[in-house]
Amino acid sequence: MAKKPDLIAYQVKNVEGREKGIWNRIGAAWAHENGEGYNIALDALPLDGKIILIKPLEKDED
Repeated sequence: MAKKPDLIAYQVKNVEGREKGIWNRIGAAWAHENGEGYNIALDALPLDGKIILIKPLEKDED
């Protein structure tokens, strides 16, 4: 089985009239073996908005 990701990649888009942005999971990141960076695998590439990398939530670790 593959190693679980260290970080989850989300595309976050702000929408006028909403307090919070819309978050869509678009990929994941794993630390390099040497600890000097990350390998990022994206399933989608946003044309607008931004990409945020955060630690997986407990519900993402299934």
